[in-house]
Amino acid sequence: MNRHAYTIKWERFMTFGPSDHTFALCAYKESPFLEECLQSLLAQTVKTNVLIATSTPCDATRELAKRYSVKLYVRDGNPGIADDWNYAVSCADTSLVTVAHQDDTYEPEYAAHLLTAANKMDNLLIFFTNYGELRNGAKVDDNQLLRIKRLMLTPVRDGRFATSRWMRRRILSCGSAICCPSVTLNMSKLPMPPFIAEFRSNLDWAAWERFSKLPGAFYYDSKVLMHHRIHQESETSALIKDDTREKEDFAMLERFWPSFIARLLFKFYRRGQESNQL
Repeated sequence: MNRHAYTIKWERFMTFGPSDHTFALCAYKESPFLEECLQSLLAQTVKTNVLIATSTPCDATRELAKRYSVKLYVRDGNPGIADDWNYAVSCADTSLVTVAHQDDTYEPEYAAHLLTAANKMDNLLIFFTNYGELRNGAKVDDNQLLRIKRLMLTPVRDGRFATSRWMRRRILSCGSAICCPSVTLNMSKLPMPPFIAEFRSNLDWAAWERFSKLPGAFYYDSKVLMHHRIHQESETSALIKDDTREKEDFAMLERFWPSFIARLLFKFYRRGQESNQL
């Protein structure tokens, strides 16, 4: 066996460990939920790396980073979701990166499930999980919107059709069922920067659409492993109010369908926006 063949064999059996993953926590201004999110990342049953990245540094964020001995990275320039997320990814020294959102929380087994899935797949692109919501501080794991998204993701549940480009594009063509903060990127297989500032609301959906064309695996873990907070001050709620979300949703549907079909789908899809408000 020649040297090249040995290299291929080694790459085939490479495994991911805790040192190969980073939670890159994006902080924006002074958030009342930042500490709760940070605590959930540090409480993982499998300890991985944690950092905080921000373009709006404040005393509260600096104090939290110091108190929990977490490294804080500060980006120069104006705040922007795509730039902030890309900067957070760039701060990590690992191939696996979870862009954690300051309002959300992660279940203790998230990192353990991620590493298990990453070691099942020869060519993991993204790992993502089922999720619940946080409403008025309480966990909500079942409502109409969550049931619809889980139904949409059933074909790729727990590794099924993980490498099928056709299947993941069909799922994405019906809406954004992948919860952005539940996603871990394998940056050794993805383009940099992962997020493009073409949208304000749907830059995550647009990223998954780009990634769906690549060879590799989308792994969906059907266990609820994080909770996404719904509150009136969230960026998503603000975008819904000024109709930005509607315009961007229709633009994304047009990437998969002719305009007349996209319009029909949009009439059904827009109803789900009501579930993102308190």
